[in-house]
Amino acid sequence: MTRPGSPYRIGLGIDAHRFAPGRALVLGGVRLREHDGLLGHSDADVLTHAIMDALLGAAGLDDVGRLFPDDDPAFAGADSLELLASVTRLLRHGGWQPVNVDAVVVCEEPRIAPHRTEMRERLAAAMGVAIEQVTLRGTTTEGLGFTGRREGIAAQAVALVEQTTTEERPAQ
Repeated sequence: MTRPGSPYRIGLGIDAHRFAPGRALVLGGVRLREHDGLLGHSDADVLTHAIMDALLGAAGLDDVGRLFPDDDPAFAGADSLELLASVTRLLRHGGWQPVNVDAVVVCEEPRIAPHRTEMRERLAAAMGVAIEQVTLRGTTTEGLGFTGRREGIAAQAVALVEQTTTEERPAQ
């Protein structure tokens, strides 16, 4: 079966988590500190979660919450990079491959720039793509909103995927 239109599709992913004092802070697969992390069922890596949802949306698949439900004990404390690798395998099985991912982390702290290269490397490795296919920035809200009040962190990502096959695929 051939799909009408372009062999390229884009998806948008957004995630936000509030801070939790007894948790490690993990962003883009990088453990930034052992305290004042983010509250969540998995490791609460908002950056990786936003990227997963962007990829899934581009491929027309279910979202992160449906694939890895927060009421499933199997995903308690899960490493989000492992979940990202699973999402990428799911995309490839469905005939899609990531072309590029662009993401923004919204927080007053920590600073993203000092960790950007390591985050890009880890995210690219989990997706099985070159580091040049993953771009990342950090921004603040100049004190506005929940991120500005230092109550949590948000992330947004956009992903471009390319169709790799026109063979018939099972329905999702």
